[in-house]
Amino acid sequence: QKIALTGTPVENRLSELWSIMDFVNPGMLGTPEKFRERFARPIEVRADEEQAHRLRRITRPYILRRTKTDPRIIDDLPEKIEIKQHYRLTVEQASLYQSVVAEMMGRIEESSGIERRGLVLAAMTKLKQVCNHPAHLLHDGSAIGQRSGKLERFEEIMSETLAEGDRVLCFTQFTDFGEMLVPHLAAKFDTDVAYLAGSTSKQRRTQIVKDFQEPDGPKIFVLSLKAGGTGLNLTAANQVVHLDRWWNPAVENQATDRAFRIGQKRRVQVRKFIGIGTLEERIDAILEEKKELADMVVGEGESWLTEMSTDSLHDLLTLSKDAVGE
Repeated sequence: QKIALTGTPVENRLSELWSIMDFVNPGMLGTPEKFRERFARPIEVRADEEQAHRLRRITRPYILRRTKTDPRIIDDLPEKIEIKQHYRLTVEQASLYQSVVAEMMGRIEESSGIERRGLVLAAMTKLKQVCNHPAHLLHDGSAIGQRSGKLERFEEIMSETLAEGDRVLCFTQFTDFGEMLVPHLAAKFDTDVAYLAGSTSKQRRTQIVKDFQEPDGPKIFVLSLKAGGTGLNLTAANQVVHLDRWWNPAVENQATDRAFRIGQKRRVQVRKFIGIGTLEERIDAILEEKKELADMVVGEGESWLTEMSTDSLHDLLTLSKDAVGE
């Protein structure tokens, strides 16, 4: 008999599920080539709901799924509340955003193949940086000031959160943005701010986590999404903020689970920042429409987006009229 044990059966691509099932029941899903042709490509590329349901019917008898929210597993895990935190860009952000779209769409339209895919991902990265803060895109070391609608809304939430005595995990996929935030938040709120990124040594990482879990530990913990998203127990925090979105829900959920896990005694609030009229809002809408299939449709991070047509991509990236705040 064979048993496979996994926390996330499908994180990046459906071939991961094929590998698990082929280990426990060889040949059940056919060869890798047949599986790609019959299931992976239709589901990941075209969001084929019929094939997704067919795959689930085939694999369901062999899968025993348990989640920590199942009362049969643990009956005292507190509630988790997810909040979409909307904000509007400043005039400066909107100007930079439109400049990036104009420049990158011109280059994308003239390219193809691998070069085009690379340019699409580069455009999305730049736009996410603009949404964070102008200085994040420009990398000019300029003052933070009141230049970012996202940061202004974040500061308002942090004021309320700290006043309530709560502690916060702040995730960003950009280490350079995290490094900008730490001194700014420390000065703004006159408090210690912990920081963890991929460059943090193992010994230092252990000490930072230990200090944060202490009753008098830092109130704010800024973490790189990839470095701090797995393997940590941070139940001292009951507030989680995703400052910039990662388009693989499994990665975001794993990061949230640093606080929402067995041992947590308080209700956990999770905020995901979404810029009105921006790329962030468009992709959030796409993920909502396909929520049932999200774990199958979203391939490697954002790479599924690179296959969109130029017209669809233009609609996705173009800034809406209501994106700018007063």
